[in-house]
Parts: sequence; C-alpha cells; structure tokens
Amino acid sequence: MTTTLKLVKIGNSRGIRIPQQLIRRYQLGNEVVVEATKKGLLLLPGSEGKLGMEDSFKAMAVDRKALKEAREWAESGLTEGLEAN
Repeated sequence: MTTTLKLVKIGNSRGIRIPQQLIRRYQLGNEVVVEATKKGLLLLPGSEGKLGMEDSFKAMAVDRKALKEAREWAESGLTEGLEAN
C-alpha cells in the first residue's frame, strides 16, 4: 500500500497527517518511532502502542484486508515459538 501525504507547516517545523485507517491498522498511539533507513523513513508504533496478537486482530477487524493478511500470517506457522502477550 502506498499513500502520498502532504507536509504541513507546524510552527517552524513540518509534519504529516496520518489517516485514521493507518493509525488503527498499525496501532499508532501518542508516540511514533521514526527510523532512518537506506530507502527512507520508517514509522513504527511507540512502546505504548504495542498490542498482543489477539488485540491486534480485533483492532484490524475494521480493515478486512489487514485482518485477512494477519490471520494468514498467524496460521502459516511463522508465529511458532513466539510468546503470547
């Protein structure tokens, strides 16, 4: 999924407005971690935004495509050995 966002002026800085659908899908809370990579900036949820697997499924339930992808991932065996939250 690719989304183009416009930079908006915030005081002497600039920022972006993240659509609600993306905030819910990636469980973004009041903090966002910004990581500089070779390809660009990577946005990650801050520590208070992390949910357990079941809570993540519930949060994504409003986004049917994300829910389907998450369930397929969980059922593929890739979660073996991971602790449940």
